[in-house]
Amino acid sequence: MPSGSRLDHRYRTVKSDGILKLHILGICGTFMGGVAALARELGHTVEGSDQAVYPPMSTQLERLGIVLRQGYTADNISPDCEEIVVGNALSRGNPAVEHVLDRGLHYTSGAAWLREYVLPGRDTLAVAGTHGKTTTTTLLAFLLEQAGRKPGFLIGGVAEDFDASARVGEGREFVVEADEYDTAFFDKRSKFVHYRPLVAILNNLEYDHADIFPDVAAIQRQFHHLVRTVPGRGRLIVNGDDERLREVLAMGCWTPVERFGLLRDGMAANAYDWGARLLHQDGSAFAVLHHGQEVGTVEWPMLGDHNVLNGLAALAACHAVGVDPASVMPSLSRFRGVKRRLEVLGEAQGITVYDDFAHHPTAIATTLAGLRAKVGDARIVVAMEPRSNSMRLGAHADALAPSLDAADAVVFLHRPELSWDASKVMAHVRGESRTAPTADSLIATLRALTREGDHVVFMSNGGFDGAPRKFLAQLAGG
Repeated sequence: MPSGSRLDHRYRTVKSDGILKLHILGICGTFMGGVAALARELGHTVEGSDQAVYPPMSTQLERLGIVLRQGYTADNISPDCEEIVVGNALSRGNPAVEHVLDRGLHYTSGAAWLREYVLPGRDTLAVAGTHGKTTTTTLLAFLLEQAGRKPGFLIGGVAEDFDASARVGEGREFVVEADEYDTAFFDKRSKFVHYRPLVAILNNLEYDHADIFPDVAAIQRQFHHLVRTVPGRGRLIVNGDDERLREVLAMGCWTPVERFGLLRDGMAANAYDWGARLLHQDGSAFAVLHHGQEVGTVEWPMLGDHNVLNGLAALAACHAVGVDPASVMPSLSRFRGVKRRLEVLGEAQGITVYDDFAHHPTAIATTLAGLRAKVGDARIVVAMEPRSNSMRLGAHADALAPSLDAADAVVFLHRPELSWDASKVMAHVRGESRTAPTADSLIATLRALTREGDHVVFMSNGGFDGAPRKFLAQLAGG
């Protein structure tokens, strides 16, 4: 810094009514967009910026009266903002981050802001796990709503049964999707350690997020940090078949644990505290048992063993806060789910097109197994984009081909910048396999490959360049 220069320090000054003007960096992410919606509902003035401002999140935020600006520049942050909320996608060297630091502006993370302004005085129910967080969070919020609890929630996706992905709520409970990804460039703990829940669902634990975790043990340590924050009067709802979660609890546990799981043939009715016995093999109907006693049955539009487990965990969490599961089970027949979770986009020329978020081999395998149980011998064709950081780094390459065994054909989007050779993985796919360098060429390959009666599943945790809807539109147009 040149001699004689001085920093123009600014300090947060909270108005007497507690209202702030916030700027949210990374506002169009599902989590940060939810934080923005909560802040606006609480009466704060909110603006934000992102590298890419586009629907549906931009539309949702603009409808709430939130000013959105494209790009991370100092000029995009209004000079009268009293607090900057920084998303975990931003790092040192980002022009907006450097401006915040150089000007001495007050900054925090989205998770810390949630903890400070929304969660105090609430009974927080946190949903954690490598897979199923968004669906289970939505299920839990939906069930509490059906029970008349009017919960608050923050969901990392677009829930079909609610008008927004986040709301403050009128009741005591607040349901939050509890992500193990790191909090911010200045706080490398997992986001979920900020929430201090009364009830925590631990759905499963596998290696993921290869960009920040060196191994599964590092993820387990973060999960144990979460376990440490759940009080003795609370509850841990834990997948009873997950060995890595058992190892986490063995590190120390001070909270009552209730385990849930699928009751396979020959298993005792009380093998888990909460058990599900399939009535239809595709998971569309199941009986719920509590300590070996049947308490009701669920018939719903969801598919797959994984969704049965998600529903079972949500019912157990409801019970933990005093809701009778039997009283809310019938409402699950009306549960519409979450967008991009094996979402049916439409049908044309006898071909059904789905959009799915699955991007980890386990999630891919369980999703396809559920679909296979529903469609029987009909052909399943998968179009896949390796979009997650772990997938792009090749962390799941060895497990990818086996996860696609339920598919009859796979078309893999192998962009030139992908750092590993997808053709070697595709060579081990059980069914027919092809690669394509662009989304447009992938669509062309699908047009040539598919026929009447096929089920085409697009799998990506990104936008896939709009390929699912483009493909459906081309089919519909002939």
